[in-house]
Amino acid sequence: MNISVITRLGSVIAAIAVGVASGGQAAESVPAVALGTRLEPLVDDFLIDAIQGDGALRLHRPEPREVVLVADRPWEGNTSAYFTLFRDGDRFRMYYRGSHFDPGTSRATHREVTCYAESSDGIHWTKPDLGLFEFDGSKANNIVWDGPGTHNFTPFRDANPDCPAESRYKALALGEGGLLAFQSADGIHWKPMRPTPVITEGAFDSQNLAFWDAHAGCYRASWRIFTEGVRDIRTATSHDFLSWGPWRDLDYGDAPREHLYTNAVLPYFRAEHILLGFPTRFLPDKQQVEPVFMTSRDGLHWRRRPEAVIPRTAPQDRDGNRSNYMAWGLFALPGEDRELSVFGTEAYYTGPASRLRRFVYRTDGFVSFHAEEPAAELRTKTMTFSGKTLTVNFATRPEGFLRIELQSPDGNPLPGFAETDAVPLRGDALAEPVRWRDGPDVSALAGRPIRIRFILQSGDLYAFRFAD
Repeated sequence: MNISVITRLGSVIAAIAVGVASGGQAAESVPAVALGTRLEPLVDDFLIDAIQGDGALRLHRPEPREVVLVADRPWEGNTSAYFTLFRDGDRFRMYYRGSHFDPGTSRATHREVTCYAESSDGIHWTKPDLGLFEFDGSKANNIVWDGPGTHNFTPFRDANPDCPAESRYKALALGEGGLLAFQSADGIHWKPMRPTPVITEGAFDSQNLAFWDAHAGCYRASWRIFTEGVRDIRTATSHDFLSWGPWRDLDYGDAPREHLYTNAVLPYFRAEHILLGFPTRFLPDKQQVEPVFMTSRDGLHWRRRPEAVIPRTAPQDRDGNRSNYMAWGLFALPGEDRELSVFGTEAYYTGPASRLRRFVYRTDGFVSFHAEEPAAELRTKTMTFSGKTLTVNFATRPEGFLRIELQSPDGNPLPGFAETDAVPLRGDALAEPVRWRDGPDVSALAGRPIRIRFILQSGDLYAFRFAD
């Protein structure tokens, strides 16, 4: 190690020690947040201590792309709904309700069935002839389940490392008296895990779902209830998928009470300690729906934003009765690291067949710290990290910049990592290493409490991470 590095390391340690002894923030009882090397998208204010200037957290909307599926088979129709999509190795799976409504008679034209489609790229989907269940005298169809629960059969691939092979795929669906639990070894051949419901307190006429929460080490379910006449969401956890509890209603802080139909809750696969939700808000006076966005770090307390992430004006046929639901699913397409795909429904009731359209977010691009001119600042709470390099997901316009300062817990710049030492970042990158005059190496600070000060002009900061 050369003399300059030794001197810099000694100065940094001394600066931190001075901050702790000075009676500043580091001396308070609030512990530093331990980040390790995990990604931190700026979807909430959990790590934010203060914002100065005109900067603010900004919600982003996904951009519309192509229609990926039309529910146009005789056993499908214009009320096909509750789409579930997930990536499963080198293919993608989709499950959805097949149903049709005759506006002339105001009646369903056939029984509800659960349909299946699959894809190798997440865009082009096929409906295989599964040969499992008969419809109008033929088994040449993509019906994957025809029994109790077809109204809202919602599967997932179980990521629990201790899951037996025969129940690698699981599902919740509405049966008599509540939600039934199903299992499958291959995602195609399904059977109930027991004949009676596993969750019994709720309304359930929605897309009720569950998944393995790897961060918490348990299964987590979310389903629809009524709270004082308002459609709402209830949650519970389980270690065996059969015994669930405690049952608790979601807490949205100071967000207004609104009808929430589906919930579309899932762990963000790039940062599994964060739960994302795309609940569909129901507007009773207009009989219309629109998905919104919410986040949580414990599954119970949520930050729900008021803006629709897919507006009813988005293309196309989304302003009719219940014609704008968010499907359950979020993933990156093969070979695509710059965007994430989500899916929304359209043409419910109004057309001969409902449709599913793909929308895309920038990777980690749900919410950003945004600033115009002049520059604004975001300072984090005290944290610790591991790793050697700080990377940022950001984008600026040509006149913009992002500079990063590392501070002691009391807010003093650390030697070598001050704003004046920072190399300004410009452009657009998903994981740009932050550099100072002496380079990007921050390993001297690993394990010690610090703060980060982001100085941003004419751009967006989406996420940051300390990497090995």
